[in-house]
Amino acid sequence: MADILSLKESVLVYLDRSGGLKKLCENCKHFNGTQQTEAVYRFCIGVNPADVLELDPVLGDCVLHDPLKATALFQSVCFLAIKTLSLIEKIHMESQVNVILKFTHLPPFPEYTLDLSSFPRLCRPLRPVSMEGLVISMTRVTKYTQGARFLCTDDDCPCSTGFHHIRVHAPGATESATVRNDFSCMMCSSQLKEDVKFRVLGDKQLVELIHVKALDVLRGHEQSSMRYQSVTLFLRDELCNSMRIGRYYRVLGIPAHVHQWPNLTWSVEANSVQPWEPVCDCKVSARFQELLKGTASSPWRFSAIVAHCFGLDVAPLGLYDTLKLSLLLSLVQTRIDEKDTFHNLDLLVVTTDTLILDRLMTYSLSLAYRGIRHQATGEMFACLSRDEHGAGTANIHAGSVLLATGGVCLLGDLSYYRKDKLDSIKSVMETRTLSVFIPGKKYGEDADQQLSFPVQCSFWAATDSSRRSGRADCGALGAAEMGAVPAQLADAFGLVIECRDRVGEQALLAQTVHTLQHAVQSGKPHDPPCWEFSTEDYHELVAHAQGLQVELSPAAEKIIHGYYMASRRVRSQGQGVNMSVASIKLLISLAEAHCKLCLRTQVLEQDAVIAVLLCESSVSLKHGASALIIPPDPVFPCDLGDVDGLCKRDAALDELHQLILRFIYTNAPGADTYITEE
Repeated sequence: MADILSLKESVLVYLDRSGGLKKLCENCKHFNGTQQTEAVYRFCIGVNPADVLELDPVLGDCVLHDPLKATALFQSVCFLAIKTLSLIEKIHMESQVNVILKFTHLPPFPEYTLDLSSFPRLCRPLRPVSMEGLVISMTRVTKYTQGARFLCTDDDCPCSTGFHHIRVHAPGATESATVRNDFSCMMCSSQLKEDVKFRVLGDKQLVELIHVKALDVLRGHEQSSMRYQSVTLFLRDELCNSMRIGRYYRVLGIPAHVHQWPNLTWSVEANSVQPWEPVCDCKVSARFQELLKGTASSPWRFSAIVAHCFGLDVAPLGLYDTLKLSLLLSLVQTRIDEKDTFHNLDLLVVTTDTLILDRLMTYSLSLAYRGIRHQATGEMFACLSRDEHGAGTANIHAGSVLLATGGVCLLGDLSYYRKDKLDSIKSVMETRTLSVFIPGKKYGEDADQQLSFPVQCSFWAATDSSRRSGRADCGALGAAEMGAVPAQLADAFGLVIECRDRVGEQALLAQTVHTLQHAVQSGKPHDPPCWEFSTEDYHELVAHAQGLQVELSPAAEKIIHGYYMASRRVRSQGQGVNMSVASIKLLISLAEAHCKLCLRTQVLEQDAVIAVLLCESSVSLKHGASALIIPPDPVFPCDLGDVDGLCKRDAALDELHQLILRFIYTNAPGADTYITEE
């Protein structure tokens, strides 16, 4: 008894020092403001285990290893404080005080960490643990019973009135453990009957959490035989709607075995939830740093060599350079910033050889912060199922698009998609939201419901131009055949790239020789370039470039806005093409991405030139050429096999730079004066 009193004294001291008593008094004012008398009154108390251990090691050990006992101690102290200070007159029994201990953190030791890739399914002490994972599904918010009042059916028993029999929810308990009709009176053993008007309801939501590495199996590469199992989280009351599908979180919770005869399920009662991102402190490799110094004389050479030497395990040197650069720009630009704003760069590739293109995109997907390759047998958006934990509500499972949150979703060849699926992709890309319809009758609700989820991923897709769509040819100069892709869907993609084989049969021969050499001598470099970089080097470069904070220079801004004004005027008058505000966003996104890829923090005029050339090529492929006449492959107009090739490219880009300026001043005179007005 003396030990219990000592622990309660330590609890009181901790509440006083941490401000818990002051917060308790404030919460009691809220309950006094309501006229309704409830069975239980819920109080959340923040607990810092380190401070508790410093104050009283025995109490700290109790908090970390026997949270139910610690909760009972805090409950007793809070009840005494409420009665002594006359904070709530409607509380008569200690059992009416429902205390929830909210842990600020846990000790950074393995004993308090639950690794979702190897967590045990054995009986273990009911104590809090920390875990990190990805949300792959969640249910709607439903109700559960926080607490209920029971009365004895024997009128002569003292328990037939008052608050002697109070039941509250405990971690891991089912609804039947709180509310049932076979409870007996502890004094006379008569049957208890619930006083329904005193029932206190709360919100409940179920979430499926899985280990981060589980998504590696969706990148499209060969994987190990390891399999991952998700764990079910119970979010209650203020924690409901604190998690989003496709995002990472660090969760403190209490594991529990849920008994639902004849089944026994393993779940976690969430105690606190915090957004979490895997730490990636990547530095640029020494090889890239050496290249950066060697190309300092030109603002274009570093990115050119980086793209030229990219993906040599898939495609031979010199082929698909524009596509490689576009993939790297999309990887660098796709991210979620500190303000939870998503930056994306969608990419549609027009080609006649989808096999090599698919391999190159799959290889690039491994460098993404999160890369998901959509499988034909999988769900693209979201699907519904009935919850298996007794709630009976709808469980929303993430499809490829939601699982790719913050990264890239590879759709593959759009020629194999049905028209209704292409229409859905177009709608999602235009609105950047995903709607899920939940029929009420099927999932135990009176009314239907429609939920919306933000879509925060970049889309990569391809279309086979040899598969004719059957539509009438528009006849516009420079427009490309998009295969089975509707024009509206092509417009939804920010950047359209056409993979042209500039050397015709020589390109086919080079690809054939490259494939045979890798098949016979796997792992050995063939025709090595002057600069050789590993996949890990590119992974570090992309990760580092993603984190760079860049800003537009006045010169770059002038070119971007001037090109937009001139192009909008020329195309709207001559072709009836509406250059929307999305075009400016695309130009800025491309310029920023090229600046990051070059490891700079200020967007230069040269970055804007690359953005204009890529954007003009994309618009020309969709709607035909304009007054700005550029070559078919303006970003890589010549071979980069040696230093002479790099010099020729610099000279060609300088000429295109002047061509763009003449186009701006001819078709948008005084653009710098009315940029603000537009």
